[in-house]
Amino acid sequence: MKHFSIVLASITWLAVFVLPVVADQAADEESIRKAVQAYTEAFNAGDAKLLASMWSPDAVYTNPGSGEQVVGREAIESQFSGIFEANKGIKLQAQTSSVQFISPTVAAEFGTAQVIRANEQPEETEYTAIFVKRDGKWLLDRVTEEDVPVVKSNYEHLKDLEWMIGSWVDQDDSATVETTCQWTKNRNFMTRMFTVSVSDRIQVSGMQIIGWDPAAEQIRSWVFDSDGGFGEGTWTQKGNTWQIVVKGVAPDGSRSASVNSITKQDNDTLTWQSQSREAGGELLPNIGPVVVKREISQ
Repeated sequence: MKHFSIVLASITWLAVFVLPVVADQAADEESIRKAVQAYTEAFNAGDAKLLASMWSPDAVYTNPGSGEQVVGREAIESQFSGIFEANKGIKLQAQTSSVQFISPTVAAEFGTAQVIRANEQPEETEYTAIFVKRDGKWLLDRVTEEDVPVVKSNYEHLKDLEWMIGSWVDQDDSATVETTCQWTKNRNFMTRMFTVSVSDRIQVSGMQIIGWDPAAEQIRSWVFDSDGGFGEGTWTQKGNTWQIVVKGVAPDGSRSASVNSITKQDNDTLTWQSQSREAGGELLPNIGPVVVKREISQ
């Protein structure tokens, strides 16, 4: 019982001294997030005086454009007055990602910001803002910014294929072919996962990757199946039809070739056919055209 009393006393001590600190920190974080919102509203109103009042008396502001540093509220107000005068209608969007407390009166807020000017692309940065607590109020003291890296996307080259995004089914009495197409991150590639089932058993499955080849300046694709075969194709658009010249390698090492076509009939229907087929040095009969329907959720 003696040990239990010691443990109980320790828990009671923690409840008295630790929990209020956590509660106060949560309240402080909420105050900082509200301060960011108020700062954004003052910026968008073009109110330099109100904006400057949200900085600490000895704060240092660095103009991200010129690199010029000014110290103190009066100088900060003058700096923003000039910014608003030179950039009519300038707007700010800021989003807090996290707040970390360095001490009970100092905190770092991490977020992203966009500065929007008329007829210009938004300028996006990642920033760290240091807040200090003065007389119960959280004020800005320092801000550092870094440009957000621009991730190159080949979406413009692939957007004419965007209608294929989704799930598709080709089914008859003997087999079912299911295909699901989706974008990868940054829309630089499309992936098409496929399965071929006979009597409810998957016979073969695989993946196709479609992307833009900047060297050849052409859409290309690569396909890999569960039997160990693989191939690559080059895509050419002719109206609503995409023609894919495919060369492949079978699991036994033999070569194959075909000219496949995908034609968009409407948003939920496409036709697929394969011609000029050759495998292991032998000509094969043409396939299709086969009607494939989009799988629509009920």
